[in-house]
Amino acid sequence: MRIVRAGVVQAAPVYMNLKGTVDKTIALIEQAAADGVEILAFPELWVPGYPWFVWLDTAAESYRHYGTYHANSLAVNSPEMRAIREAAARNSIHVVLGFSEKSGGSRYMSQALILPDGELGFVRRKIKPTAAERMIFGEGDGSDLKVVETALGRVGALNCWENLVSFARMALIEQHEEIHVSGWPSVTFGRGQVEHLGPKMIASVSSTSAIEGGLFVLAATSVTGEDAVELLCDTEAKRHALCPLGPAPGGGFSMIYGPDGIPMAEALPEGAEGIVTADLDLDKIGFAKALYDAAGHYTRSDIFSFRVDRTSRRSMHDMGLVRCEEATAERTVEQAMP
Repeated sequence: MRIVRAGVVQAAPVYMNLKGTVDKTIALIEQAAADGVEILAFPELWVPGYPWFVWLDTAAESYRHYGTYHANSLAVNSPEMRAIREAAARNSIHVVLGFSEKSGGSRYMSQALILPDGELGFVRRKIKPTAAERMIFGEGDGSDLKVVETALGRVGALNCWENLVSFARMALIEQHEEIHVSGWPSVTFGRGQVEHLGPKMIASVSSTSAIEGGLFVLAATSVTGEDAVELLCDTEAKRHALCPLGPAPGGGFSMIYGPDGIPMAEALPEGAEGIVTADLDLDKIGFAKALYDAAGHYTRSDIFSFRVDRTSRRSMHDMGLVRCEEATAERTVEQAMP
């Protein structure tokens, strides 16, 4: 029996405050480790919070927030990321962190798998930012669809509506993913008006993903904090758009789903901060796949097939020396490929 204790964060970041959110991240890692959690999942863009201004303002108006958002985004090779990695190592815990990745003058909607020795298993970028997100974030590429073999099992991740992209899900399922981290923002914006932005959609997608892949889904959502509302909502119309069902905080719907698609934990109130936990029996994956294995006996490759181009589309490929930590991450990924 392979039992893994998993935790999913439901909390509000210290909005657009890099130092404050990094400090809170480390505190949550320590809290989870004290509860015996072995893998901890954070929401999409946990650091430094989701940029709701791209939805609330016109393009011209939202531009006033870009400088602050960029300055408080998280670079992979930075003291702040190093502090989070050291916290993971200190507490011997796997962490999947959602963050706005600062790279030069650009930003990407990224997720990092931090291993319990503090090394990076992967750093991936959302392959298609959704709608207004494209005003502030760049795209990832096929090299970002990866699953890594860890001491707990095979771990992969997608952000928000990437989980609706059938080929993206299948690219991870075909790598025999066992624990899938699904990162989401808080679920307040548009509630009651656009239902496919609501909690029922997240639950449906997460449940379906778990059944389709025969795996465990750790669905992490943020909470909309009052500090975000105060900063972004300078009119009642904006406040109503961001929190149409009432004042902040709210929007937290973190949950863990088993391979049968059934929630495995008691949900926190949507305005509550905490860590949703469950014990994952990875042997149940075998039972699920005995009936339906989307990457095995239930495929019909003679009828259906698809191609994944894993070529990195980064504009520069350094053929000289590579930083030691980058080389280590690349080796980890390569070794994990089936």
